[in-house]
Amino acid sequence: MNERREFFQSTIGKLLHEVARRTEERVAPRRWFRPPGAADEVAFVAACTRCGDCIDVCPVHAILKTPANGGGLAAGTPYIDPTTRACIACEDMPCAHVCETGALTPIPWSQVHMGVLELDPQRCITFQGAECGVCARACPIGEKALALDDHGRPVLKPEGCVGCGVCVTACVTIPSSLKLRLA
Repeated sequence: MNERREFFQSTIGKLLHEVARRTEERVAPRRWFRPPGAADEVAFVAACTRCGDCIDVCPVHAILKTPANGGGLAAGTPYIDPTTRACIACEDMPCAHVCETGALTPIPWSQVHMGVLELDPQRCITFQGAECGVCARACPIGEKALALDDHGRPVLKPEGCVGCGVCVTACVTIPSSLKLRLA
């Protein structure tokens, strides 16, 4: 009897996961880097009224509005393009505090994961023997997210990185040796 129950629970769980995945693809066919404190994509798109308050309060103007063309149902919602203007991880998270719908909610920075940071050692000049460290010095989270090893090379710490993109835009190589991808 337990095996049968476990089978049904497992099967229904997989089915629900697939339904959620397909729903997200329909609601938001393209994924975006969302401001800190964003709900899961489907809930975010449903809750966001596209008021622009979060865009207006961002001190560095890192939050943009998704375009009408190509945004699908997510058109007009806020997003961040970490390759052009990074979120600076404001201590008080004004974008989330101003959101009245719950699309963005203030949460501790230790729980924020806007993206996953990746390093290309072939591009990074410290792996070629040059001194740099700009990325680590620019990181607003500090050594919990990005540190330098004994040779001055970047060491990524995914458990501490919030995916803000400051290091990506600070990197001196063109294109950047660091990039963010959606989680």
